[in-house]
Amino acid sequence: MAQKPDNGDTVPTNHLLPGKSFRQGCIAKAADPLPPEALSGLMGLALPRRTALLASLAPLLPHPALARTGKSAHVSTSSHAHNTNTLHAPAIIRGAAPPPPLVMLDPGHGGKDPGAIGYSGTYEKHVSEAAAAELERQLLATGRYRVALTRASDRFIPLEGRVEMAQAHKASLFISMHADALHDSAVRGASVYTLAGAASDSQTAMIAQSENSADLFGGPHVHATSPEVQQILASLVSEETRRGSTRIANQVVSSFQSRISLLSHPHRHAAFVVLKAADIPSVLVEMGFMSNRSDEAALRQAGHRAMVAGAMRDAVDRYFATARIGVG
Repeated sequence: MAQKPDNGDTVPTNHLLPGKSFRQGCIAKAADPLPPEALSGLMGLALPRRTALLASLAPLLPHPALARTGKSAHVSTSSHAHNTNTLHAPAIIRGAAPPPPLVMLDPGHGGKDPGAIGYSGTYEKHVSEAAAAELERQLLATGRYRVALTRASDRFIPLEGRVEMAQAHKASLFISMHADALHDSAVRGASVYTLAGAASDSQTAMIAQSENSADLFGGPHVHATSPEVQQILASLVSEETRRGSTRIANQVVSSFQSRISLLSHPHRHAAFVVLKAADIPSVLVEMGFMSNRSDEAALRQAGHRAMVAGAMRDAVDRYFATARIGVG
């Protein structure tokens, strides 16, 4: 049975809380009722005259009497009305600052999908979750961003579902976090991937094929996207989104260079399904490879994951600064 890394780390389970709503209304006071002798006098009149008089006296009757006759109560807004509350339109705050941008973090794999498994039994799904929780903590600490996670626990989420979450939250940026495996155990280092119809190299093609097959763990009700459809989806991404994805990828590479070992040509591209949001700049970050003993050992350490998260936080800061999107 799979065991979590035995480094004592805990993963926060913060969620975006739904906003509270309330209903605002007012209670209008009933008009002063007619004196009892006036009402009793009405009962002695013929029915047609009584009906006509009741209709003419309706504004003077209390609201409960109107409700009993099947008439709908009406609160007068005339300046001459008695005992009514004056309602004021809500104030409009002009020039209010927009909310901070929302960064969607996507810890790869989860649940029945363990992802890559390292030499010492480390599961990629646990590493990606712990690293995403640390990045969430650091981003929130800046006070510049809102942060959401596609998962904050060990559960399976289809690739399409991850993209839909980012779109539902109207995310400004999507970062998928991974630590895959390669056939060559000597390969180590971090890398960053953006969306394209074709892979930039054979190694990236293999990583994309592995990532895009994650939906197979979801059973027959989850349909993996075919390579042909993947290319079509890649072609639908807007040019502006592509430029944004390239900017954040370059910022991540720049931040990693002085702190984290990198692959040669660390910015690569392929038809990753999880990066297909047409209007959200998206990147997939490989923090290292479970197939390499050194990378696995490093990613098991909370201090190393904090360093990776710190580099990514700096990249996010520079991305939004250059994108001229307000961050408070």
